[in-house]
Amino acid sequence: MSAPELPRLVLPGDYIGAAEEYLPGHGTYESRGRIYASVLGTAIVDPRDRTVRVEARNAVPELKEGDLVYARVDELKTAMAVCTVLTTATSRRVVPGMPEGTVHISKAKDGYTESLAGEFAVGDIILARVLQAHPSVKLSTAAATLGVVSARCQACHALLTLGPKDTLVCPRCGNREHRKLAQGFVPGGPVAHEPVSN
Repeated sequence: MSAPELPRLVLPGDYIGAAEEYLPGHGTYESRGRIYASVLGTAIVDPRDRTVRVEARNAVPELKEGDLVYARVDELKTAMAVCTVLTTATSRRVVPGMPEGTVHISKAKDGYTESLAGEFAVGDIILARVLQAHPSVKLSTAAATLGVVSARCQACHALLTLGPKDTLVCPRCGNREHRKLAQGFVPGGPVAHEPVSN
């Protein structure tokens, strides 16, 4: 017998299914053998274990290992870049508390990195993968698709544009700089403006 069709969009309190058919997952609750949505979102069944969960719409981002995040570089140290995690790549809402994250020099790019100053600059927005979410946030930009997505000129603070051979050029003062760019770097990047507050 095939599983019943789940509603695409559910409201808090909407009936999703019977507890004998599904196991209640994130975003649901069980009452008297019936499973209900606890948040506004989409009901999804995991066929592997018959768990039903509700993926919330406009949910407050919660960092997990493996997530892609946008972060602002706040400080460069000898062995690490200290960043503020702004938002996940799948949300426009800020991560609660805008936690501090670090990119260790060994995780900045694939291969040897002599100095982080050649890969990032203070104020850059980077796209990074979460290696560890707790107790501290550890990030990586080693993959080719990860790295700087928005950079400003260190001389005049104008947004840098892509020049020849993956260099960055300032359209205002002509300054040339280098960064560890995310593949498909677009001047200004997808988060040139910081995400909306919760």
